[in-house]
Amino acid sequence: MSSFSDRLRSEIEYACLNHKEFAAKAGIKKRALEGYLGVQQSMPPADTAVKMAKALGLSVEYLVTGKEFQNSMDISKYIQFHDVLDDLLVLPKDMLIPVKAMIRAAADQERKKTRLLGRA
Repeated sequence: MSSFSDRLRSEIEYACLNHKEFAAKAGIKKRALEGYLGVQQSMPPADTAVKMAKALGLSVEYLVTGKEFQNSMDISKYIQFHDVLDDLLVLPKDMLIPVKAMIRAAADQERKKTRLLGRA
């Protein structure tokens, strides 16, 4: 079973960063980082753990416990739409309104077709 410091060390290496680079990216002091990785292997305060996880693109839960957060919502079905969602994020709010309306209208038509086919 790996510890916080083992996971942190491994993830820093995986990111191809040295301690100085990682500390700068996470916005923490190199000396503090070495305390989390060194002999003492102390656990960082929550805000520091958040910074380190974010710098590595990980969840805090994984970094601290070794387990991924289990969200009740299964996002795997939405992965196919990540490119569309990324595009939607750059649109100004006034453009999103008609786009949402168009998507909703098309989805409503498909739901109606499905209900009609189910009754036939």
